[in-house]
Amino acid sequence: MEIRTGTLKAVSPGRLSGYAAVFNSEARIGDFAEVVRPGAFTNSLERNIRALYHHQGDALLGTTRSGTLKLAEDAHGLRFDLALPDTTHGRDLAILVERGDVAGCSFGFRVPDGGDRWAERSRGDWLRELVNVELHEITLTADPAYPDTEVAKRSRPALLVNLNHLWLQTCELK
Repeated sequence: MEIRTGTLKAVSPGRLSGYAAVFNSEARIGDFAEVVRPGAFTNSLERNIRALYHHQGDALLGTTRSGTLKLAEDAHGLRFDLALPDTTHGRDLAILVERGDVAGCSFGFRVPDGGDRWAERSRGDWLRELVNVELHEITLTADPAYPDTEVAKRSRPALLVNLNHLWLQTCELK
């Protein structure tokens, strides 16, 4: 499984939201650059996806199956809304996000046949475009690979927040 990381910020007790991936944002992955293209997660949104702390399987924060994790693609990227569990991991993560120690997101995935495109660029390096991935997890992390991802702790109940404004105005979440 491949893992990519990206940014978080705090928004209410027990609730985090943000972008686990931002479309068309380039990240350096070893000796190549990578971008996630719009629609790359579409096929995965029907399956059960887990939210974890720092890719640790024993640090489960929520799942789409239970409804504690909500995922959706929009024009900006893969947005999420996570109801944190009342567990040690959940409480600790809320504090770390609030303080700014954990401010990024990541995702774990596999690439099916035809799910990526490679191109050599004029400057001699390679670009990998992710166009269809099998998403397995999103992760809240202090060490994101994609610099444009983020998390915020929400201060109002989900039903009272204008989600389109919240998701698209990422600079306002910082």
